[in-house]
Amino acid sequence: MSIKLQRRASIGGIRGLAAGASEMTLDDYYHTVAKTILCNQNPLTGLFAAGKDTDHAWVRDNVYAIMAVWGLSLSYKKHLDQMENWTKCYELEQSVVKTMRGLLICMMKQVKKVEKFKTTLSRDDALHAKYSSVTGNTAVGDNEWGHLQLDATSLYLLMLGEMTSSGLHIVYTLDEVDFVQNLIFYIEQSYMIPDYGIWERGDKTNHGYPELNSSSVGMAKAALEALNELDLFGSNGGPRSIIHVSADYIYWCHSVLKAMLPRESFSKETDASLLSIISYPAFSIEDLDLVTETKTGIITKLQGRYGLSRFLRDGHKTPLENASRLHYDPHELKRFEKIECEWPLFFCYLILDGLFHENDEQVSNYCGLLEECIIKNPEGVQIIPELYAVTPDR
Repeated sequence: MSIKLQRRASIGGIRGLAAGASEMTLDDYYHTVAKTILCNQNPLTGLFAAGKDTDHAWVRDNVYAIMAVWGLSLSYKKHLDQMENWTKCYELEQSVVKTMRGLLICMMKQVKKVEKFKTTLSRDDALHAKYSSVTGNTAVGDNEWGHLQLDATSLYLLMLGEMTSSGLHIVYTLDEVDFVQNLIFYIEQSYMIPDYGIWERGDKTNHGYPELNSSSVGMAKAALEALNELDLFGSNGGPRSIIHVSADYIYWCHSVLKAMLPRESFSKETDASLLSIISYPAFSIEDLDLVTETKTGIITKLQGRYGLSRFLRDGHKTPLENASRLHYDPHELKRFEKIECEWPLFFCYLILDGLFHENDEQVSNYCGLLEECIIKNPEGVQIIPELYAVTPDR
């Protein structure tokens, strides 16, 4: 199956899902998005803070949050027969542009680090993984966090390409085009750069040792493909605003990724984050047998009643974790076996995967499992918890 076909959602699957749920109109989704996402968007920077008690805004979290808004705007685009829909579509699109430009400006403030990283490939010269949602400046120091997270930068570039292709105008000037081209140079060697990965702590023992991660390599490959020969000015552009990617780097990312899967890294046999590269949003692997093998391994080893564990022997937020220190001793990992926290978010990934692959049984199965995890916030909006943890007395 080609990448283009994989990116096209199954209409039949979506209809089947809708038939089993209560009827919701676009306006219902609009109000849900407004109450859960857009109400948290900073009016100055366009960024989303991680919570009410902090101004830290993670690049990865912001991109995923605004993807929901972008998806709804695309739905409104298909129903522009009413003036009210035009208005809401425009409002949603501009909210997307605001966040994507906010992140772009945050990264452009670190242009010297990007230039230096291209030469050194050092973690000390990496773009920051999070910024202040209030000022757009750095939130913590260079050595106070595992900033080298190539999957986060790659996810941003992937969605920049997808959103630009859909008609959004996110990049305004040639200076910004040049910076995006520099970001391509920043991620193009992801196939050989150990990073801290999606969970930000490197290897499984959390000692802060970066390692080569399949999820980072796969996201970089998808970003390189999405931006290759793309005109960032859309229909108003020309040769100067086109992004160029060397085919060699796409091939090397592809080769390394195929060799690594179904493993996530040297220390992690598998990882739920691989769902994001074998399916939505990256679709980095064309080999369906390898996709199936990887997905089967994830489900078999990580799935529980309330979601998927991030990876085996993950001590994060378990009752036995010592929260006073960031790392574990190697012998401690055994203590976390079979008490890993379960994240219902990954049921959503598997629902989307079922839709894209027209697997109605998978969609129905995970919709049922997700239904058990849904709770309502004080405003009556259905949400899912971040995670489920075992009780301390287990």
